[in-house]
Amino acid sequence: MMVTNPLDYVEPLGKAGASGFTFHVETSKDNWQELIQMIKSHGMRPGVALNPGTPIGEVYPLVEAEKPVEMVLVMTVEPGFGGQKFMPEMMDKVRILRKRYPLLDIEVDGGLGPSNIDMAASAGANCIVAGSSVFGASEPAEVISLLRSSVQKA
Repeated sequence: MMVTNPLDYVEPLGKAGASGFTFHVETSKDNWQELIQMIKSHGMRPGVALNPGTPIGEVYPLVEAEKPVEMVLVMTVEPGFGGQKFMPEMMDKVRILRKRYPLLDIEVDGGLGPSNIDMAASAGANCIVAGSSVFGASEPAEVISLLRSSVQKA
């Protein structure tokens, strides 16, 4: 959720049946502990998103907390607009996270497709968000299969 106050959305999304809730670390610096607790109390899996310009250390306290997030999403584009070009330099963040937290789910979102999925998977991403590359493909199922296969091989 790229929103100013994610606390306002936890209950409605939980009631709607969402299984997970990912919030941006940049908007939750003062209340992330309360937010994680609220997400879990509504039966959802908490995750935190990290924008390209935000230092990776911003998420460490959330992953290492007594009640931690269960996934870190590394944005590989500036959030908010589909169809942007993948930022390969964000793979350094993925590699650092994977080394520090071998069992953590690490998701990447932005500009992912057949031409760069191997880079993301080999860096340590095990969850992939792909919009334009799937929905703009003539054979979306083939693209999904290729993306899934790359992550499974890594």
